[in-house]
Amino acid sequence: MTTPALRPHHDGSPLYVSHPAPVLGDEVDVRIRIPDGYGPVIRVLVRSNPDHEPAWVDAVRDGAADGWEWWTARITVANPRHGYRFHLVHADGRVEVLNQGGLSDIDALDGQDFALVAGNPPPSWLADAIMYQIFPDRFARSAAADERPAPAWALPAAWDEPLDPVHPGRGRQFYGGDLDGVVEKLDHLVDLGVTVLYHTPVFPAESNHRYDASSFDRIDPVLGGDDAYRRMIEAAHARGIRVIGDLTTNHSGIAHEWFRTAHGNPDAPESAFYYFSDDDNTTYETWLDAPTLPKFNWNSDELRRRFIDGPDSVVARWLKPPYSIDGWRIDVANMTGRLGAEDLNAEVRQALRRTMIDVAPDTLLVAESTNDAATDLQGDAWHGGMTYPAFTRGVWAWLGEARRIPHYGWDGEETDDMWFFGIPTGMPRYTARQFVAQLQRFTSQIPWRVQLGTMSALDTHDTARFATYAADGAVPVALGLSVSLPGLPVVYAGDEFGLDAVDGEMSRAPMPWDRAAEPAHAARIALYRDMLRLRREHPVLATGGLRWLYVDDAAAVFVRESAEESVLVLASRGAADATIPAVLLPGAEAATALYGDATVTVTDAGDVRVRAAGTAFAAWALPGVTAPPSRAAEAEATPEAFAQLGGPAR
Repeated sequence: MTTPALRPHHDGSPLYVSHPAPVLGDEVDVRIRIPDGYGPVIRVLVRSNPDHEPAWVDAVRDGAADGWEWWTARITVANPRHGYRFHLVHADGRVEVLNQGGLSDIDALDGQDFALVAGNPPPSWLADAIMYQIFPDRFARSAAADERPAPAWALPAAWDEPLDPVHPGRGRQFYGGDLDGVVEKLDHLVDLGVTVLYHTPVFPAESNHRYDASSFDRIDPVLGGDDAYRRMIEAAHARGIRVIGDLTTNHSGIAHEWFRTAHGNPDAPESAFYYFSDDDNTTYETWLDAPTLPKFNWNSDELRRRFIDGPDSVVARWLKPPYSIDGWRIDVANMTGRLGAEDLNAEVRQALRRTMIDVAPDTLLVAESTNDAATDLQGDAWHGGMTYPAFTRGVWAWLGEARRIPHYGWDGEETDDMWFFGIPTGMPRYTARQFVAQLQRFTSQIPWRVQLGTMSALDTHDTARFATYAADGAVPVALGLSVSLPGLPVVYAGDEFGLDAVDGEMSRAPMPWDRAAEPAHAARIALYRDMLRLRREHPVLATGGLRWLYVDDAAAVFVRESAEESVLVLASRGAADATIPAVLLPGAEAATALYGDATVTVTDAGDVRVRAAGTAFAAWALPGVTAPPSRAAEAEATPEAFAQLGGPAR
């Protein structure tokens, strides 16, 4: 058992940061809370690093409440990413440093500092966002689809026909889902409590996934075309559901009109859109050696003008009426503009976001980056990421079980190797302690605001289904973590039916709408409905601070906090019995059960005890946090601060 020692705390939530969306030059109050019995701390300073030169500000002690003393400093935002950390001076002369990397008695890395992001605020609706992802060919099929011929590339399949795991069926099997079919099922999303619909690409292509676009200027006719897209967006908006599109900025398909014009034609203006390596324009760079996916060359000003830059670009076209989508998820964002020694990624993402701000500022921009994305996710363009290591892989490693399930690969060979996010060493087996450590490690260099816009998915169209490998009783725990930890909860269509799949291609099965009333499916749908309601009815789960209270091998206990409300959360694999010092959880005697089969009691000594008999997710409502008023106006940088900490006096 591990009960965390009493320790100071700060995060980017409104309890600790006065202004979450500053601009350059704004003054922002940042607060730290220190528990009674810690220290004593006689001085707190905040170190920023404007223009990569340290600057110091003394914090002022505001007072104490509920066993915590609060300190506040006022800092001026000098850079687009303004990092800061707290230096705590003890009565015995010891100095500790607190940043997102944790509390340390040695100096800290700038890359792990807390960070304010100036400009590019997320959309006003992000705090209420609960995302649902669909794969259009497999989500729903309207009667109108029966009147449309299948495209030449397609291998038509009936809706109840099994998926073909072998090439070319993987990419060409065609079930004929369409956008009017999506409209017919939007009430299902409303019933679940979804507020954002994210769809994979809807542009014409030569595959069922459509990541090999042949145009970005129109919607695939087999989905119903431009008019059907407009109808779908209008119907979603009428139900309070926003719509996020999917755009491939790293590559097009070989059937794309730009590539066809450029291929074999060095004199075409579009020749500069791609990386051709021979005089005849027949040899070209691709995405991961896929010959059907030629890579864009973002050195081309004309490519930028047509695709991402300005009101006449592809990016702008679908944000403007009559479509008015609410944002973009960018496919392969991590590789966009990058090739060998060349790195234009920041230029591309910033130009893309500038266009969005000019055309429709209250929109969301999310980057797919399947591994560590910290260097890109600093808030200069992306509001968040579709990335796997921090949350998704950690959840699988803790709450999943490696299983050898015979299946066919793309090449027709049978194997029982388990797919695990492309990692050939297989799925590790984590404890709760390791899950928390991994989550903290991979978020320690990402600003809090960007963490809130990063997707907390259990799986997606590119992964196996979590349910396939979940330990007994683990699905509610994993889903509960998705809705209760900082980040954007995501439901991949079919998860709420309990669908399983051994890899990403096989996760793209048609939705079993005719089986929704079957007991197993109905129970899983009810679970998802209840969990999303928990998130929706308790805004602190979206925007509140996060403190870890207890972690051992089997269980993790944390609290999400705001001035208005707090929610205590237990997640365990197996039985849990956690004892938490009273000072870490004031108000526990007023805990009200919200979800799950577990108990909270206060012992005669005043400690808080959280228990569950087995694998469980549970949540309780607690009073909001009481803090004394800030006295930040009294805090000023002092020459003595620089001198005491070894810097030049100013």
